[in-house]
Amino acid sequence: MGTISQGRPDSGRRAMITAASYLLLLVLGGLQGMIGSFYYSNSPVPLVAIGLAVLIFATCLFAGWGMQTRGAGVLPAVGWIAASFILAMPRATGSVIITATSAGEWYLYGGALAAGVGAVIAIFAWSRPRAGRARLRSHLVGLISRWGDSPVVTECN
Repeated sequence: MGTISQGRPDSGRRAMITAASYLLLLVLGGLQGMIGSFYYSNSPVPLVAIGLAVLIFATCLFAGWGMQTRGAGVLPAVGWIAASFILAMPRATGSVIITATSAGEWYLYGGALAAGVGAVIAIFAWSRPRAGRARLRSHLVGLISRWGDSPVVTECN
């Protein structure tokens, strides 16, 4: 019979869990891009497309916050951009999934910008602690914690 060790998992198991988490974040971003590519033009247009862009921004931001690593905020953005831009390319038959309408442009360009900005914020705000980043991190954590308390954040310290 074996014994159950309590405490931290060994380094091999920990690395496997981290790799699986990164893979899931990449897949999550890809799924958001794939699903969004088909639903961006739903009514009310273009609010759904803008909402999907905000969703990928929040995914990148909260992934970086949750794992406290640089890669965690970048991987959902990479998955989203890969899925969305692959689905935006015209097919040999001439069909296009993401059309050149205002909703399509809001979804594709606004989403790419939101994914990029969310990834950059996650890189600088929630990577491993270093001098100079503590103020930005505490400010962003304060904004997130106050987000549920009031509908509009009016003061930034």
